[in-house]
Amino acid sequence: MSSPLSGQFVIPTNREIGASSHSEPDNACTYLCGNSLGPMSKRSKALVEEELKVWATCAVTGHFTSHPHGRGWADFCDHITPPLAELKEVACMGTLTANLHLMMDSFYKPTPQRYKILCEAHAFPSDQATLAHGFDPANAVLEMSPRSGEYTLREEDILTMIEREGSSIALVIFAGVQYYTGQWFPMQSITRAAQAQGCICGWDLAHAVGNVPLSLHDWGIDFAVWCTYKYMNAGPGSIAGLFVHEKWKETELPKFAGWWGHDPATRFAMPPKFSPIEGAQGFQQSNPGILVAASLLGSLQVFKEVGMMQPLRERSLQLTGALESLLKKSQYFVPVEEASTRQSTKPAFTIITPDDPSGRGAQLSLLFLPSGVMNKVHDALNKRGVIGDERRPDVIRLAPAPLFNTLKDCEQGAMILESVFDEFI
Repeated sequence: MSSPLSGQFVIPTNREIGASSHSEPDNACTYLCGNSLGPMSKRSKALVEEELKVWATCAVTGHFTSHPHGRGWADFCDHITPPLAELKEVACMGTLTANLHLMMDSFYKPTPQRYKILCEAHAFPSDQATLAHGFDPANAVLEMSPRSGEYTLREEDILTMIEREGSSIALVIFAGVQYYTGQWFPMQSITRAAQAQGCICGWDLAHAVGNVPLSLHDWGIDFAVWCTYKYMNAGPGSIAGLFVHEKWKETELPKFAGWWGHDPATRFAMPPKFSPIEGAQGFQQSNPGILVAASLLGSLQVFKEVGMMQPLRERSLQLTGALESLLKKSQYFVPVEEASTRQSTKPAFTIITPDDPSGRGAQLSLLFLPSGVMNKVHDALNKRGVIGDERRPDVIRLAPAPLFNTLKDCEQGAMILESVFDEFI
């Protein structure tokens, strides 16, 4: 199950990440953290270097036909958006949080009777920070938590909440894949239920884009936002994106006009009246950072080589399933049903990501017991060359990303975790 594309990514060595206890310091580390920051693709590096040279040799003329690679900066993002979705429904722009504020401003239209926002409890901080919009969060924000003793939300509970409170809900907004647990929410059924009650339904796809197959247009999703530095491997803080369904193109027009959202045919003529591009691209405000856009383009070229998402999803299911099977063979593993009531002080772990492969992406969230064990395990894994992602107080996320991870990575991660328990806990 080795990846034919693993050689197209630059994975840090054990020495470079400070894995002081690893016996092979010059070998690539076991990088299971693409859900937090994807590694650099060689194509991204090459394209960024090309754009740096264009900047040096063409300067301002690189915006147009003088660009030696046919990627004039004035329409650079036109090379990025077609692989993502329909051109008029997607814009490559800004950052996730800024885009979420734009979408909230356009789609959250509270009235005295309909003003509530439904979301999952403990959503990612960017989502939590944008939700109140002038209302008391204690009254306006409906946060859904899992049932007692459980770690993920049940679909039936979400749909019941929407049906019961729908007349008071203005906006339903969830993460496509929940960052902490790795749960992939049933996006189509939630969207359908929300809209049936007259609610707008939007999605934060930070942990879903590049991870799971998405059909935003066909599912009728009103809007979505995402970043590109996780599973999209575009680099730290890279350019983000947003989606606005074409059904809104006549009614939801950008309120915060910027010249990059102006019709390209007259943009550089700089007329006094703003004439927005139809659809999502009209929300653009400023010209994009070319170096980060080039990095994203390089990663998208790798995705295109494997046929985008469906082949990757099949491989993702294999890798995540293999890692799950290996972890559950550990003598330190306990079933998730026992975790919340466990009294023993013996160190252990469970997996709080859904067992059902259709309810998760390329991520397993490991909950360590008792409290305080996780930090010791995380430090020891790092020293042995396994890079996961800690989420305090007690979770480590391991993500076998199908573009660059291999079955060997899964085997190495599980084996070293076992040895950490044996030797240090």
